Parts: sequence; C-alpha cells; structure tokens
Amino acid sequence: MMARVRDRLAQLGQGWGGLGLWWLLLAALALYPYTGVTHLTLFLGSQVFVLVTLASNWNLIGGMTGYVDFGHAVFFGIGAYVMGILVTKSPLLVSPEWGFLQALPVSGAAAAIFALLIGLPTLRLKGPYFSIAMLGTFVAMREIVRVLRPLTGGGVGLNLPPVLNRLGDYYLMLVLMGLVVSIMWWIRRSEFGQSLIAIREDEIGAEMRGINTTLHKILAFMIAAFFTGVVGGFWAWQNTFIDPDVVFIETRTVEMVMMSMLGGLGTVWGPPLGAVVIYVLQTVVWGRLFGIHLLALGILMVLLVLFLPEGILGTSGRGGGTSIVRLWGRIRQRSDP
Repeated sequence: MMARVRDRLAQLGQGWGGLGLWWLLLAALALYPYTGVTHLTLFLGSQVFVLVTLASNWNLIGGMTGYVDFGHAVFFGIGAYVMGILVTKSPLLVSPEWGFLQALPVSGAAAAIFALLIGLPTLRLKGPYFSIAMLGTFVAMREIVRVLRPLTGGGVGLNLPPVLNRLGDYYLMLVLMGLVVSIMWWIRRSEFGQSLIAIREDEIGAEMRGINTTLHKILAFMIAAFFTGVVGGFWAWQNTFIDPDVVFIETRTVEMVMMSMLGGLGTVWGPPLGAVVIYVLQTVVWGRLFGIHLLALGILMVLLVLFLPEGILGTSGRGGGTSIVRLWGRIRQRSDP
C-alpha cells in the first residue's frame, strides 16, 4: 500500500500535477506579504528563494548532467561584480551608471559567456578532474578580482547604491525562483533533459546513440551559469557591498552541493526541498553554534554521503523508502533472532 502511494506521489511530482502544485505555492507566496509581515520577514523570504534558485541551477549540471562542479560559485561572483561595476562609477567605463534592472540580465549574460569560455576546455575532463579544474577556476577568479583594483575595487570592494526595497526584492526573487524551477521541470521532461541524463549515466554510450554530448553539456552549463549570475547580481544589489572574500566564498558552492544532495540529485523538486531544510538548519541550529558552524556543515555532508546518498526525493519513489529507512530495516533484521 505504501509503495503504491509513493509511486503515485512520484508520478504526480514528475507530471503536470507537480508543476500545478508548484504554481499554487508560488501564488500563495505572492499573497504572503499582504498578511502583515515585517521587512525582516520579507528579507528572509528572499534569501530562501536565493538558495532554492542556486540549488536548482547547480543541480542542472551536477545532478542531471553528472558533472560535479566544485567551483560553481564563480558564476555567482561574476554576476555580483558585473552588477557592482555597472551600477557604480568606474574609471574604465565611459557611460554613466546603469540601473539595477538594466544591469541584472547583463550579470547573467556575463556569467553565461564565461561558462562558454571555461566550459569548452573543462567539460572535456571527466570525474574529479573537472571538479578540481572548476575549483581552480574559482580560486583564480578571486585573485583576478583582487588584482583588477581600478575596475573591481580590489580587496577594498565596491559600495553599491543603498536602495532599500524589501517588497520589490521579495517579488523579484519569487518570480526568478518560480521561473528557474519551472524551466528545470521542463528540461527534465524534454528530449534535451533526457539527453543530459543519458550523458550522466553513460557518456560514451550517449555519443554512440548520436547525442552531441559537447553541445548538450555546454548548453546546460551556460543555462545554470546564467541564472546563477543573475542571482549573484541580485545578491550584490541587495547587500549593497561586495569584496572578494564576501562574494567568492567556498562555502557557497558547498551549500549548493549539499542542498541538491539532501533533496535528491537529478530531481526537480529535491533541490528546492533541500534548500529549505538547509536554511532551517542554518538559522535554527547553526545560528546557535556560530563558532563551529563550519564543523557542523562538514559533519552533515559526511552523514549525507553515508546514509542518504540519493537524497530525500531521490529514493522516496522506491519500495524500500529512503536510504535511512533501508538502513534501519537492515539493522532491525540483524537484531531479530
């Protein structure tokens, strides 16, 4: 009986019913600001939307395509700095400062172009070699930003115009999150998405079946980078200050990986679920363990790999339940005489 219920829930999530429920949730979230919430609540809500969007973007290349990107936050940083440069005065720019809405798509486009340039050589690498190459790209870009002080402000950073619009930020990120997750749902059901899954399972076999693996990987990489760059631009505008140590921080990529793994790699609804869970852990649990929050992050990642390798939704459609349920079942079988 339970297996049948799980199968039906899995079918609902993968079909139009899942998308319909997602849109209903978006409609409810759109009405939420009219319930008398504070500006702080709106800010926290926009931060949750940021995490959901970042997790879904990483999942496209890391979960669906199978290329684990340990430097994906480089696109976030590029988007943030493009936003900062365009909306502030810079001696290398002859045009006046751009507006936020003008600079936002440019932030994403710059990240996508960089993904194309760096993806052409790195996506030819396999397994850990790609992960290490992207991690090196992330570290190198942080140092490049420090060196280009006339343009980026170097280690001093950039101060963006202090414009406070919590309601506008909330709705902008709500729309962006809704768009990104809906696109991921469409990709997962499309021929393009099935080709990405084929690349993840057996890239050589996918090539033998006539799939242009290089083109598919580059397109997935650019799509994920574009929306990550847009989120980076939004984040820079909302926080009004950026510097290399704030923008290019390793834990941001680690969080993307953990959110996707916790929810379920390669699924549509897993990364959003994982992002919400991670955010709750960050605010409720790790907020009280500020001195050792990175230790808690590392321990949680180890536990995920050991006991929940396929995530919450990555195993919920199976008869055996999640990895933890299967582990508990094995323990009970061994304890029974």
